[in-house]
Amino acid sequence: MELKVEGLNLKIRNSWNEKIAEERERLDRHHPGLIQNLRITVEATKHHKGGGHEVRLIAGVPNDTVVVKRKGESVRPMLVDAFDTLGLQLKELQRKRQRSQKSHDVGATAAGCAGVIKTLSPFESYGFIFDDTGRDIYFHENALKNLAMDELKEGDSVVFGETTGDKGPQASWVRAV
Repeated sequence: MELKVEGLNLKIRNSWNEKIAEERERLDRHHPGLIQNLRITVEATKHHKGGGHEVRLIAGVPNDTVVVKRKGESVRPMLVDAFDTLGLQLKELQRKRQRSQKSHDVGATAAGCAGVIKTLSPFESYGFIFDDTGRDIYFHENALKNLAMDELKEGDSVVFGETTGDKGPQASWVRAV
């Protein structure tokens, strides 16, 4: 990660640099390789009667920029708070990207997997789909989308997303055609 620290209207103290290095290391541990560059600005402002400070963190990540600002009297606590907030925002960004990737994977699978309900065990909450290639695909009631187990009958046409379970192929989601 490329790091740039600058002070506006003040000189960066050694204790602040040490804290920045510590927090940067923590970010690298929790989000390895995610942050491409990080710019930290500490500015002396005249917003408060006795003088104050503003801390800005600008993190460049692939296809996005994350910005955190904090204002107050004491710089070290603002640095800690700003880095904590940046960490939470990066975690949320990664979660959204993973969710988006999963939905793309599901969309790609939907086009190729079609089958017919072969057997149902509604009291045990599972069943099997006979797919186009002649295989039996297990599904659990939790995989049903916009559909309840009691609405299905053997012989119904369905589309599904396939994954590999502990005992072989299984449907990660099932929809009626």
